[in-house]
Amino acid sequence: MADSLRHARSLEELVRPLLELLQAVTGLDSTYLTRVDETAGVQQITHAYNTSAALHMPEQLIVPWADTLCRRALLEQLPCTNEVATHWGDSAAASELGIGTYASTPVHTADGQLIGTLCAASAGRADIAEGAERLLRMFAALIGQHIERERLIEQLRIAHQALQLTADTDALTGLPNRRALMQELDRRLLQHAQADTQLLVGFIDLDDFKQINDRWGHAAGDRFLSQIAQRLRQAQRPEDYCARLGGDEFVILVSLGHTFADEQHDTVIDQIEQRLEAMTCGHFQLGADISLDYQGPSIGLIRVGGSSNATEVLTLADAAMYQRKQLRHAQRTG
Repeated sequence: MADSLRHARSLEELVRPLLELLQAVTGLDSTYLTRVDETAGVQQITHAYNTSAALHMPEQLIVPWADTLCRRALLEQLPCTNEVATHWGDSAAASELGIGTYASTPVHTADGQLIGTLCAASAGRADIAEGAERLLRMFAALIGQHIERERLIEQLRIAHQALQLTADTDALTGLPNRRALMQELDRRLLQHAQADTQLLVGFIDLDDFKQINDRWGHAAGDRFLSQIAQRLRQAQRPEDYCARLGGDEFVILVSLGHTFADEQHDTVIDQIEQRLEAMTCGHFQLGADISLDYQGPSIGLIRVGGSSNATEVLTLADAAMYQRKQLRHAQRTG
């Protein structure tokens, strides 16, 4: 038992040796652990150790909770008996399984919730070893504590995932934030360098965003950012990655599965840029009486290779975006 407790890393590893030990002490044909779902009104045998053909408790067997010996034992406070036919002769479950001698104790969580039972049974009338009831209670407590620990670990895992998601997500747009972007960009740079493939990095700056805030307020500006984010999601392929860098700046990563020749480079960038521009310009409804025909952002796309890091790549993409912004400005004012 000490070894089982010390080395058990899962409920499975804990319960199997305990059932064998419980059988050895009680001398009964079968020992088993059940799960009880009082809401659904069912009981299921999850683990069983059978030593005799006279009584075989099948794992995964599901029976109505209302008719089980476990429930009757709890209600009548009769944890052990070798006269099942006398006490519970009307039990269909006992009759079908052929149980003559029976012992059980409940398995509870720390707050007292019934989650299962630990049982031992034989087909005929058998003497129940002295101390068997105490052993049942002790083992049930150990199992309950282990289940509680596994539940706590699962809750912590879920909480950690939620916290990680919050830490890596922009609250306004739901896109990955700067922190997540830098990690993903470094990961992809390494991946593409090792595979000798290419990564396109697009830096997107929302021209005239300040004017939107100044004219209609920050609430309208936030709605504009959210709608831009939604359109960028629609523009990207499943393998692409889009993030909000901060403010009115977004970044998109486009993984290419093969290396393009130099003469194809401009064509590929133009196609991606056109797709992004088509998705991010046009009509935006920012409120019941606030509409905007947006001329589109400035987008700088660069092809990345070699051993660059995320910071260097974003600096280059930002520079490409700024050149694009100056060109757009010249076209507007020229």
